[in-house]
Amino acid sequence: MRDKINDALKDAVKAKDKTRVGTLRLINAAIKDRDIAGRTGGSDTVSDAEILEILSKMVKQRKEAAVTYKEAGRDELATQELQEIEVIKDFLPQQMDEEAVTQAVKEIVAEIEATSLKDMGRTMAALKEKYAGQMDFGAANKIVKELLQ
Repeated sequence: MRDKINDALKDAVKAKDKTRVGTLRLINAAIKDRDIAGRTGGSDTVSDAEILEILSKMVKQRKEAAVTYKEAGRDELATQELQEIEVIKDFLPQQMDEEAVTQAVKEIVAEIEATSLKDMGRTMAALKEKYAGQMDFGAANKIVKELLQ
């Protein structure tokens, strides 16, 4: 993943794509921050799964910021956030649609034999382990609640 991001950064610099360069540098900075934090825990570098987690979190943050900017009448900033989301999504696996998320939740619930809301934590943990970077866990959370009630 790191190589793919760095190669994309080099290409963006050559193409003089300021938005893409800025976003890719933010991604690298977030990964390096996690590397530094991980050194105290014993590992030197983050795994690809952790990079996917970082990217997913960055997309979520930008979606929230875009909504906030839109509500405040700052359309140019909202547009910038949405452009950054598109750059970040280039490095995430294809996102599952709502139907696929529902099916995945049903499979996990059956697999771990979840029966009530008490099992929600285990269910979400299993989903995050199996589908990291592939689904919107906010939407999955709602589906899990509906199924376990």
